[in-house]
Amino acid sequence: MITDPLFYAAAIPAVILLGLAKGGFSGLGLLSLPLMALVVSPVQAAAITLPILIVQDVVSVWAYRHTWDRRNVVILVLGAISGILTGYLLASQVSDAAVKLAVGVISVAFAARRIVVERRAVPPKPAPADVPRGIFWGWFTGFTSMIAHAGGPPFQIYVMPQRLPRDVFVGTGAIVFALVNWIKVPPYLALGQFTTENMATAAALFPVAIASTWAGVLLVRRVSGQNFYTAVYVLLVFVGAKLIYDGAVALF
Repeated sequence: MITDPLFYAAAIPAVILLGLAKGGFSGLGLLSLPLMALVVSPVQAAAITLPILIVQDVVSVWAYRHTWDRRNVVILVLGAISGILTGYLLASQVSDAAVKLAVGVISVAFAARRIVVERRAVPPKPAPADVPRGIFWGWFTGFTSMIAHAGGPPFQIYVMPQRLPRDVFVGTGAIVFALVNWIKVPPYLALGQFTTENMATAAALFPVAIASTWAGVLLVRRVSGQNFYTAVYVLLVFVGAKLIYDGAVALF
């Protein structure tokens, strides 16, 4: 287990952000991996994070077990399976930085456009949960999740225009990412990332992970549906900008 206090000074806030994201504040979790990568390698940070995500999934799935959209889950997970496989096969050839830059640009462009559209006098009609777009964005979700735990923005780009009720949106994300994270376990095992040190370190952070996820669930239910979507769009802009910055710095 990692014993360096500096690691936990970064890891505890990172896990709290993951918990708040799992509880419903979508997007905050993308700030976690860069925080942990300040004190350990990005590869080790991702390996420590996956067991934490799986534990947090238990809490979020239980909290939202009655409010999720079956059609979206099926479509997205089918696409995500192929995306995870692609990410595994290209793990040694695809740069984390390039993935972050691409996801960041798409996220900012999408969120900025949606903020403008949503503020029109006559808001757009909710988009349908169609199969072709869902499979594509599901693939993108699985791929970016496998490479950089960055599956949130592609998921949001597909689901948010549907204008699902707040709890259904959050619950659908909880189920999708719970399944995606379990599907990622065999590839991570094959890549040798579940070392004794990484697993023990993750276990030490489990109490913080569980408590922060419940806090996210309780807090998000105090936010109205309209304000919730506005907040998520704004967060997506900031998170996308952070991904663009991280990717550009690493590449150039």
